[in-house]
Amino acid sequence: MIRNSINIPLLFATLVLLGCDAQHPTPTTVEKAPSQETESEEVASLTPPPLIDRTVLFGNPMRFQGRLSPDGKKMSFRAPLDGVMNIWVGDSGDFDSVRPITNDTGRGIPSHFWALDSEHVLYTRDEGGDENWHLFSVDLASGEITDLTPYEGVQAQMVAQSERVPGVVVVGMNDRDPKWHDLYKVDLGTGERQLLVENNGFASFVVDNDLNVRLASEPTISGGFKILGSSDGEWKLLFEVPFEDAQTSSVLGFDEQNRGVYMLDSRERDTSALVHLDLSDMTVKTIAESEGVDVSSVIIHPRSHEPIAYALDLIRPVYHALSIDFVETIDRLNSQLTGGSQVLAQSLDNRYWTVYTDESDRSPVYKVFDTTTGALDELFVTNPTLNDFTLAKMHGVIIESRDGKDLVSYLTLPSESDPDGDGLPTAPVPLVMLVHGGPWGRDTYGYAPTVQWLANRGIGVLQVNFRSSTGFGKAFLNAGNEEWAGAMHNDLLDAKKWAVEQGVTQADQVAIMGGSYGGYATLVGLSFTPEEFSCGVDIVGPSNLVTLMESIPPYWESFRKIFARAIGDLETEKGLSLLKERSPLARVDQITKPLLIGQGANDPRVKQAESDQIVDAMKSNNIPVTYVLYPDEGHGFQKPENSLSFFAVAEAFLAECLGGRYQEIGSDFTDSSIQVPHGVEYVEGLETRLSSD
Repeated sequence: MIRNSINIPLLFATLVLLGCDAQHPTPTTVEKAPSQETESEEVASLTPPPLIDRTVLFGNPMRFQGRLSPDGKKMSFRAPLDGVMNIWVGDSGDFDSVRPITNDTGRGIPSHFWALDSEHVLYTRDEGGDENWHLFSVDLASGEITDLTPYEGVQAQMVAQSERVPGVVVVGMNDRDPKWHDLYKVDLGTGERQLLVENNGFASFVVDNDLNVRLASEPTISGGFKILGSSDGEWKLLFEVPFEDAQTSSVLGFDEQNRGVYMLDSRERDTSALVHLDLSDMTVKTIAESEGVDVSSVIIHPRSHEPIAYALDLIRPVYHALSIDFVETIDRLNSQLTGGSQVLAQSLDNRYWTVYTDESDRSPVYKVFDTTTGALDELFVTNPTLNDFTLAKMHGVIIESRDGKDLVSYLTLPSESDPDGDGLPTAPVPLVMLVHGGPWGRDTYGYAPTVQWLANRGIGVLQVNFRSSTGFGKAFLNAGNEEWAGAMHNDLLDAKKWAVEQGVTQADQVAIMGGSYGGYATLVGLSFTPEEFSCGVDIVGPSNLVTLMESIPPYWESFRKIFARAIGDLETEKGLSLLKERSPLARVDQITKPLLIGQGANDPRVKQAESDQIVDAMKSNNIPVTYVLYPDEGHGFQKPENSLSFFAVAEAFLAECLGGRYQEIGSDFTDSSIQVPHGVEYVEGLETRLSSD
């Protein structure tokens, strides 16, 4: 079982923008006039690779999210069925045997996993991006699909399952009170539920290997949390985690004897360490730790429940064995990994691991690692068509901020400007600062369609893990508290300055783009520092931090204090003043550069009002802005037709702003729900394309 260190939801999660599974016509290449007359003759003399059609980059992959069943005999993955991502199952390695087990015709199935009995596949699905997730079970023998959480307005959370208690799962449901998830044991076959705990104020629960509810997390007024243990029907305080450690400490699960728990713990240190806590005497034993980087993931034996390896991820993840019995196994795994990777699942006997591998400049590959033989064999390539094209190589770089912090970043250059593949351009190129969401997340090494799309169009991409990013210790993460539009933004400016000084780009050839928190950073870039960026692309980014905090979903009640301390507290004069001061809406009159906004109407995190407000304010001030709205999307664009249409608009927008080549808007709006409430005239070809539908 793979565990990670994040124990709170990402307020503005990094977006996964999927595309469509359309045919791949020869794209129309249009050369835009360069925005700089100083374009290098050396760059102009290099031949760029063929233009990659957007449907290749943003279309549905051939297969994705590969998994092996717990008994190792079957495989599953998501793949298109009539253009919509559904779940397919077959015998392991035998693609002639696969068949679809779902038939979703809407936004597709976003995620799936196996029940431990290897007889059921579980998946989650919401409606139109509202994030009211339901949990479904598919009986592979009968094909019957059961909604395990068939309650109106419920937001279900999968909590646990155990081989010791077959046929059931533990699920959190908030149908009684939207703020709190009660815990239920649910039968996989019938959907019948049995109440385990009624929740009246706990953020989360931890069950043991017999599915007994043993621990609960209770938020504190300071923004930290208490861990309480259940004893004779009562909850008793075991220990407290202060606010400074709340996002870098979490309980992973119980040991085999149910006597203690494994944790990621940053208390009394800066980085998250893997520890074992004996609940009988509360003694803590440190198992693994590292300076400068958190223990990012832990591989736990499915049956002994003992940690056997962990990963450290500075530039890319590297695995480390915890037992002498696994040293050779982990060495064999590391020797076959050269890019990004993630161990996703294990068979119950721990022989087979499903591994996602990613070299950044070709299609990611799902592989199966045999811990007995050390072989790492291909299961499938996610998008083989990508490998017919020249993709750009990602380079890890560390940039120093103005106050001496190391900003782990990733630079991707157009292949024609980086012929030696060393990350040093032959001459400056236009650049997009691509800002990740969260902000409590991070950019990692690997393939990303947005990055390759920009690089293929002749635009460099710089991704910066600014302060507040996770994975680099609690001091770095907490350095972003109350620094929205402050030091967090300065980190981006420092990275831009570095790129100019290194000859990567020129100061007036840099755009800023991002989704979620990255969308907010885009709005900050154009409103707080209007001369720094040539233009901006904001996807579901908040413009008004006051209304953002007022509209936090009810089921995030337990994390409200963390948000308040990190962003600004609505209930204090100082906090309210900070929220107003750091809101891009308050400085809308400072925006002078072109802006493109994308929004999902059903977004429960960053509601449509966030985009509406700033668009209305810009209209009132006669400031040009293009607003793209999707009535059937939420926090990001999951429907491939919508994703494809948005990037078609964004490509024309960026080509006008930064220069270079682009693919004209063609049939990209087919079957999309795209609406453009304002600013259609500011993007070349947009009005014509909309009027032709």
